[in-house]
Amino acid sequence: MSLPTPTLHTTRLRLRPFDEADADDLFALHSNAHVLRYWDAPPWSDRGRSARFITACRQMAEEGTGARLAVDRVSDGAFIGWCGLTRWNPDYRSASLGYCYGEAAWGHGYATEAARALLRWAFDTLDLNRVQAETDTRNVASARVLEKLGFVREGTLREDCVVNGDVSDSWVYGLLRREWPHAMNAEPEIPSAGQSWR
Repeated sequence: MSLPTPTLHTTRLRLRPFDEADADDLFALHSNAHVLRYWDAPPWSDRGRSARFITACRQMAEEGTGARLAVDRVSDGAFIGWCGLTRWNPDYRSASLGYCYGEAAWGHGYATEAARALLRWAFDTLDLNRVQAETDTRNVASARVLEKLGFVREGTLREDCVVNGDVSDSWVYGLLRREWPHAMNAEPEIPSAGQSWR
């Protein structure tokens, strides 16, 4: 079952399907060791990874397993990162949230704003019941983004990632459909330093 990839708009951002023109920006984002310091894989060194990522995004939509969207700033059209839902399970009505943003986008609340738009689509259009997210326990900024969105920390996955010999723990977060209306009416948007979901 195919999953139509949406184009979503917020006051400051546009979330849209990836295309080949994003390859250079995508490589710059995912080859940055500082941005990827809490990620579950090392930074990219092969430029071909961008094309494979974009192809995987299309396949994900065609197979109905998720949607990853490029995030552009409306004011200047700049690519600032991406936000996505993966592991969509229509039987369980569940999916996993992930995101990654360049350093220039940190501290402006973009991660929260984009994820809120994607979650609205997930609950209203896909009729999801649960969205899950995981973040490295050292990534306090990403944890803060999830908590501002209404996610509840449900547990810790101990030593679940080993990247370049570095062992790390992850926090598991969940947001349920019945909690979403409350999360939508939560405090106004405030800037966050959140950047990547791991």
